[in-house]
Amino acid sequence: MHLVTGGAGFIGSNLVAALAARGEEVAVCDRFGSDDKWRNLAKHQVASFIAPEQLPAWLETAPKLKSVLHMGAISSTTERDADLTIATNITLSLALWSWCAKAGVPFIYASSAATYGAGDQGFEDDAAPESLAKLRPLNLYGWSKHAFDRRVVDLVRRGRPRPPQWAGLKFFNVYGPNEYHKGHMISVVKRKAEEIAAGGPATLFRSDRPDIADGAQARDFVWVGDCVSVMLWLLETPGVSGLFNLGTGKARTYLDLAHAVFAAMGRAPDIRFIDMPASLKGQYQYFTEARMDRLRAAGYPGQFTTLEQGVEAYVKRHLASDDPYA
Repeated sequence: MHLVTGGAGFIGSNLVAALAARGEEVAVCDRFGSDDKWRNLAKHQVASFIAPEQLPAWLETAPKLKSVLHMGAISSTTERDADLTIATNITLSLALWSWCAKAGVPFIYASSAATYGAGDQGFEDDAAPESLAKLRPLNLYGWSKHAFDRRVVDLVRRGRPRPPQWAGLKFFNVYGPNEYHKGHMISVVKRKAEEIAAGGPATLFRSDRPDIADGAQARDFVWVGDCVSVMLWLLETPGVSGLFNLGTGKARTYLDLAHAVFAAMGRAPDIRFIDMPASLKGQYQYFTEARMDRLRAAGYPGQFTTLEQGVEAYVKRHLASDDPYA
């Protein structure tokens, strides 16, 4: 049995779907709330549902686990409750790390490209303590992920007990089905598709940097299915551990993304620029691009979906369907 925390969430539910499709037993730890988040798992068999507060007791009596896949987190980049974020993204993560070390269970967890901040130090997934110390995340979420990465690396460096396999994945801008519960954190692909379907233009933020044109802000947009493929490969390759970027290795502009959505929906491009909200100023990444050398050097053989291919798949297979869930 595998345990997926955040298993009803965006990346987590896609991972649960892939594991279930392989005939694996999967336990899910998550909060479902009162919206339609449950639909993310409605098509897939789940062995156990565990509320987060029940997780310590469940682990005491759990069957032997094949892995803990820790996707659960407070992931909002505008979250202001530091105590809650620390408890969820750092303290719980460390408890799971310690449990996996003691139980001899592989531990794969979600880090984030938000750890790189504005990107002044580049996007090299170098796990050397001195390299990590130079990174300056722009928000509480990014800092919490960075703090856990640094603690993991320090524990390994000090020779403390560790899981037999561990991997921290610095997810870049992931998009795809089952993100519909994420509110203002939903992907730009989904947002632009909604605007276009409503008959309006696609809106993009103006740049407030003189060296970057409107719409030329660029991110490494990665299809959620590719993220799942990497995690499945890690489970099949127990000799690989470390901190790894997970993007495509190719930054694309928001104009590229908007044009891809218009093309997938069979519409002529109609793009309007709007001012960036004050809440994002000073916390906005103008460029991200994953260096994928380390994952490739570790032996990962998979190819990554292009932005145009991923957007077309998302729009036509899911967003245009009566049932958009994976």
